[in-house]
Amino acid sequence: MVSSVPRLVIAAPSSGSGKTTVATGLMAAFAGRGLAVSPHKVGPDYIDPGYHALATGRVGRNLDAYLCGPELVGPLFAHGARGCDVAVVEGVMGLYDGAAGEGELASTAQVAKLLRAPVVLVVDASSQSRSVAALVHGFASWDPEVRIGGVILNKVGSDRHEELLREALDSAGVPVLGVLRRVAGVDTPSRHLGLVPVAERRTEAVRAVAAMAAQVSDGCDLEALLELARGAGALSGEVWDAAEAVASSARLPLGTVPPDPLVRPGGSRPGTRDGLDDAGRDSKAPVIAVAGGSAFTFSYAEHGELLAAAGADVVPFDPLRDEQLPDGTRGLVIGGGFPEVYAAELSANEPLRKAVAELALSGAPVAAECAGLLYLCRELDGQPMCGVLDVRARMSERLTLGYRDAVAVSDSVLASAGQRMRGHEFHRTVVEPGAGEAAAWGVRAPRPRLEGFVQAGVHASYLHTHWASAPGAARRFVERCRTS
Repeated sequence: MVSSVPRLVIAAPSSGSGKTTVATGLMAAFAGRGLAVSPHKVGPDYIDPGYHALATGRVGRNLDAYLCGPELVGPLFAHGARGCDVAVVEGVMGLYDGAAGEGELASTAQVAKLLRAPVVLVVDASSQSRSVAALVHGFASWDPEVRIGGVILNKVGSDRHEELLREALDSAGVPVLGVLRRVAGVDTPSRHLGLVPVAERRTEAVRAVAAMAAQVSDGCDLEALLELARGAGALSGEVWDAAEAVASSARLPLGTVPPDPLVRPGGSRPGTRDGLDDAGRDSKAPVIAVAGGSAFTFSYAEHGELLAAAGADVVPFDPLRDEQLPDGTRGLVIGGGFPEVYAAELSANEPLRKAVAELALSGAPVAAECAGLLYLCRELDGQPMCGVLDVRARMSERLTLGYRDAVAVSDSVLASAGQRMRGHEFHRTVVEPGAGEAAAWGVRAPRPRLEGFVQAGVHASYLHTHWASAPGAARRFVERCRTS
């Protein structure tokens, strides 16, 4: 495979410089010109890709060299960008910031190098003039393998301010590709874990994305940015494919893949009409219900694709609105999100809580991450939840954040004992009592501890994982659904 999709990486010296505004606005501006835009986000963030999807009409995908390994960054990018005219990759934190203590691993700079993509540096110029040249020069010369192709100046105060900034940058040898003035009403609202997801404020989010697009269109040289994107180096290697990943995890000969299932919109491929029931589903595929809606917005697109490739009929449902699990549910996946914001509404849906508890009690496979873990608890901030796990959850003042290197403590529906998995934690809640002998993971850093719960068919944990790095988890889960 050789991928020549034009691409840009939008980076910054630090968080808060305006990466999301510029990246999302640029995606929407390109899409508004009739281009098929592939949106990507460096790191484990789930929220920004929702805004990217709104801007482009395509699924936002993450590129995380820690969770998936550097070797999968190119193949996953090529998978998402297939058939597109241009790709825009939003960075994470500062350009050279990555996993703590791991050098460049998982940094925007590393991903840019792996993608052979030029970088556009977004600089908050609100409190500087000539010093901007020293800043840009430092970032451009720090790693000669990182190609900074231009600068977009953000929060510029006046024509005179812009003039001073441009004069200073002339000496840095990095072209100015855009100037954005200080504008109220463009930023998206935040709360305890970052931006508010699109699913919770769709009308306002549509307006915000349109405002970002207008600001970027007015202030940036779109033709120059597109020309820079066309200068990205060609990528060689395989395009990631869910079916091949699942087949490989089962140690099947290359080219031997499971039957292609019919799966609902959101992570699926169409199948043929053969073997379908009256509802249009593959009658041989186990139904796996996947929680969605406003309370459970955190998921990676590849998870649904892997479940589908492993032979499942993936059916989304909304725990805030649906009073029953999808018909024929054999397994349940509950990802991350903000159940603490919707604790009262989730608790009020007693029929669904009872259905989830009954499914878990039957021994059916249940995989829950972070928000899913909280939903399975006996209560969350005093509000009754599903009661699958005999523990309480509550909000905490302390933010738990960071990459984790973990080892499976015992056999479960996702992993075999001793299997290593990398994950990411991001929450302001605690579960009491914590993990005991039936823990899901042994986490090595920042301090050794047990984490999560394994109970019958339930695997519940605070760790967010990316199954592209371990496609056997999807295959194992689907196989358990078939036999449970």
